[in-house]
Amino acid sequence: MVVETEKESININKLVATKKEFILVEGDMIVPDSKPDILNTICTSGMVCIYKKEVSTDKVKIDGNINAYIMYLSEDAQDRVRGINTSLDFSEGITVPNVQEGMECQLEATLSRMECKVINERKIGIKASLEVQMKIYSNEVVEMVNNIANADEIQMLKEDLMVNSLVGTGSTRIDAKETIAINNIDNLAEILKVNMDIGNKDIKMSYNKILTKAEANVKILYLTEDNRINSVHAKIPIVGFIDIPDVNESNICDVTYEIRNVILKPNPIEEHSIYIEIQVGVSSVVYEEKQIQMIQDFYSPCENLTCNKKQITTITGKQNRKEMKQIREKVRLDGIENQSMVDVDIVPNITKETALDSKMIYEGEIQLRFMFIDATLQISNKEATIPFEFVVDGLEGGENRNTNTRYEILNQDFIIQNGGEIATNIDMLMDIDSYQDTRLSVMDEIQSEGEREAQDYSIILYIVKKGDTLWNIAKEFGSTIDDIVRANGIEDPNVIMPGQKLFIPRYVKVSVSSRETPMISNA
Repeated sequence: MVVETEKESININKLVATKKEFILVEGDMIVPDSKPDILNTICTSGMVCIYKKEVSTDKVKIDGNINAYIMYLSEDAQDRVRGINTSLDFSEGITVPNVQEGMECQLEATLSRMECKVINERKIGIKASLEVQMKIYSNEVVEMVNNIANADEIQMLKEDLMVNSLVGTGSTRIDAKETIAINNIDNLAEILKVNMDIGNKDIKMSYNKILTKAEANVKILYLTEDNRINSVHAKIPIVGFIDIPDVNESNICDVTYEIRNVILKPNPIEEHSIYIEIQVGVSSVVYEEKQIQMIQDFYSPCENLTCNKKQITTITGKQNRKEMKQIREKVRLDGIENQSMVDVDIVPNITKETALDSKMIYEGEIQLRFMFIDATLQISNKEATIPFEFVVDGLEGGENRNTNTRYEILNQDFIIQNGGEIATNIDMLMDIDSYQDTRLSVMDEIQSEGEREAQDYSIILYIVKKGDTLWNIAKEFGSTIDDIVRANGIEDPNVIMPGQKLFIPRYVKVSVSSRETPMISNA
């Protein structure tokens, strides 16, 4: 008999490798002739830009730069606080086993630490440590047998599964330009410090198209010509379209943003303003929830059938959740009397994630780095830490789920109170992506190897053992579940008990069977 099979396909976005790597970037900065000599550094800040990534055999190469800003204390009594900036280029090849050319790389690079050392009054040595998180994926279309067309004598055990099948991937580049206005009484002398991140992310999907919307949150500390320090905050829209065939609003979409380049400088045309240009790479991966019918097992009472199987891993139960964590705490700092708060850096850090049933428990801390200035323009830095715990409920997958959590600071407010206390009000958005890995045994071919050898017995008596199912019993003895149910008057085919006696009709010898079975001959 020729076995005629029917097939369906699913598209798998297979996670091939993950890698966490630390990259050390070093360089020297020469103080321009127009600026005074360096006495000490006050603080450093930097933005990481990744403008190229390339996957090859067992390697991922990334190219980028760090836009570094350094505030320093000068030897000039008139201009005590000054700022300089530079760009540190880097190119790094990272060994990642099992990756190949053509695979897709999702990458997040964060500046974990940057140190400056004054080499002499005109030269600073810089060491920056980057933490790079990589996930490399390959796309694979898998065909599986889901039905046998000529199945009159073939018994099939089927299962309906819900999986997340890949619809497609896409990317775009967005160039955003903006003029940021500063206070009208401020004549900008130089930029001292810059912090930037991408937040307020949202998507809208329609047929064949994804609208991505986000904002670049920019905080700039600057020096005025009359030696005052001030700051400005701005939100710059990052909006773009990604074309992916067959996308619709019912799909699930993951979007990642990468800052590729930043240009930031005093606006030479418009007074009291700063010009900024940002280039952002946006990538999306789109899934659909797809129900598939798999053949788990099969046999024929008349034919010896074999099949080819392969193991695949796909994902199920994919969810995107956004939850808000509000932090309302007081921190105490010594020695801040008669000082003004100039700047605060907020660095969230999740130290532990625990999956428990439908819950995800996060433990972490928020590091606060304060900058103060007094009436004599003396600057001091203070640090504080606020621990936190956060519980997210209603997640699928239990303890076997995978989670990827991102966070962003939506709102922040700090109020100096009496006695050196600071009231902190922070709203932190937790963006949680969760899913389960599911390993499937897929049949892609079924062949017949001839007829089974029939015996002289039409019925046997079988005693049920622990772990038996009607399917396994019927398959072993070349019967069918329906025939066993009819012969024994079974009400629920899913319920049989150890020790139960069953009459098994249509007995056919199975050469691989090792059961010792009492048999009843024809009456």
